[in-house]
Amino acid sequence: MIPNPCFSPVIGRPFANTICGVMVIIRMKVFSEKRKELSQTIASLIGSIRTEKGCQRCDFCQSMENENELSLLEEWDTQENLNSHLKSERFRVLRGAMNLLKEPYEMMFHTVFHPAGMEEI
Repeated sequence: MIPNPCFSPVIGRPFANTICGVMVIIRMKVFSEKRKELSQTIASLIGSIRTEKGCQRCDFCQSMENENELSLLEEWDTQENLNSHLKSERFRVLRGAMNLLKEPYEMMFHTVFHPAGMEEI
């Protein structure tokens, strides 16, 4: 289970005046002959993922150094909305497309918080 991004384990209460979320980074290494197929599948899903409740960002990227290294970046407003996404049909389609990968994908979760007032700096 992903920790609550708005909860401070040190002080035991939400961070004061913050905007919280969860960033998901999925890194993939695809066979060169399957890159176009995987890219088209992901591109077809991005628009609908962006409309899911709580999705604040969904970007598909390709490495500058290796065109067969792809990344999907997602930012969710709450853990609950992320969990709903991970159980969705869209995510099942994405996972199915991962059969085209050269090696297992890497999925990382990061807590995102922006202390109030930082926009003024």
